[in-house]
Amino acid sequence: MDRSVAIGSLRTGTGWSTDMHNEKVMDHFQNPRNVGSIEDASAVGEAGNPADGDTIRLYVKIEQDIIVDAKIKVFGCPAAIAAASALTELIIGKPLDEALAVKNEDVSSALGGLPEGKMHCSVLAEAVLENAISQYRGEGG
Repeated sequence: MDRSVAIGSLRTGTGWSTDMHNEKVMDHFQNPRNVGSIEDASAVGEAGNPADGDTIRLYVKIEQDIIVDAKIKVFGCPAAIAAASALTELIIGKPLDEALAVKNEDVSSALGGLPEGKMHCSVLAEAVLENAISQYRGEGG
């Protein structure tokens, strides 16, 4: 995953259309928040969906058990990019336990809802967060 956001993933014939996404999803897709990496990250989580190739890498900077910064690199469809972007907005500034309480439904809600066929993207966002915090806490992840 060399590119920060794989906008090149706008493929034809992959079973989705930008028409199926609401304005919030499209805003996060076209203007993703907190893109990039953190050089001195406290932890880096990664989660992927082998069925469709979506992959999210989440970099978190944690100080005194508070997420003070989060950056993403995503390869995936508009919903995956939007879910990762929304996740960063939901977790920055939160204590770890409060951030861990963010579930896929919260990510979807922050985006004004995802189509049923794209809910797996919010599940991926939840999984990458859990992976990063597990790594930070030395639980493997």
